[in-house]
Amino acid sequence: MSNISVVINTWNEEKNLPRAIASIKNLASEIIVVDMESNDDTKEIAKKLGAKVFNHKYIGYVEPARNFALSKATGDWILILDADEEIPDRLAKKLQSISQDSEADFYRLPRKNIIFGQWIRHARWWPDYNIRFFKKDQVLWSELIHSVPETHGIGQDLPDEEPLAIVHHNYQSISQYLARLDRYTTVQAKLKIEDGYKFNWRDLIAKPSGEFVSRFLAGEGYKDGVHGLAVCLLQSFSELVLYLKIWELAKFEVINLNPHEVNNEIAAAEGEIDHWLVAKRMRRPTILTKVLRRLTK
Repeated sequence: MSNISVVINTWNEEKNLPRAIASIKNLASEIIVVDMESNDDTKEIAKKLGAKVFNHKYIGYVEPARNFALSKATGDWILILDADEEIPDRLAKKLQSISQDSEADFYRLPRKNIIFGQWIRHARWWPDYNIRFFKKDQVLWSELIHSVPETHGIGQDLPDEEPLAIVHHNYQSISQYLARLDRYTTVQAKLKIEDGYKFNWRDLIAKPSGEFVSRFLAGEGYKDGVHGLAVCLLQSFSELVLYLKIWELAKFEVINLNPHEVNNEIAAAEGEIDHWLVAKRMRRPTILTKVLRRLTK
């Protein structure tokens, strides 16, 4: 067996963890579980399944605990796995082969997201490449939420083929989505303010609308049916909540609105939607679309 450490960060993952560990039992030379103050049986299950278990304070998102988890791994190669993910057999064999003979230092792996019981193949959810397999000390994480890790050396992508993709049992219910949304947007709002962003009421219209257009129309989320529509609307709602929380941090600043300016923002959002509906042949060109096309030529 190759010298591969599998690193899993956990928080209340007693239901998911057995499946994740079972999928890498024949791949891992060691399994590292770093738990963030779970109040269920996550740690006990991890120990029973042969993992080395370490503790980390609860933060609400995983990035700050990544590097701590990596520091506990001893393998020449490291696979990052979330507790709600699993590695299919063909991918496990591919990673085994890579660890024995590879010119690259890190790999981006495609990820198959199962949301509300269905694989979401569009809406920018596929192939959802993530840097997950790498030589020790070649990849480090920032402490920023949803950040891209720092890499060293040569990188490669595995083909975006389903058998070579991590299976991610992502959101399983609306309540689960909303709970994560609440946690993540709280952190993101504070970070945006720290980066110098100042609340602009126009973003309450532009950002959610842009997110929906990007995922449902430009990203063809409509091809995933009602599942696609639901996910895209939720992603759009997440943007709305994010900017409302920024407004909240600004002490709910009183801002008077000019109806003409509000109308312009809504018209711009409608124009973008209309443009993509026409581009995807879901609507015939309107006068607004024709005008916008002329203006952008």
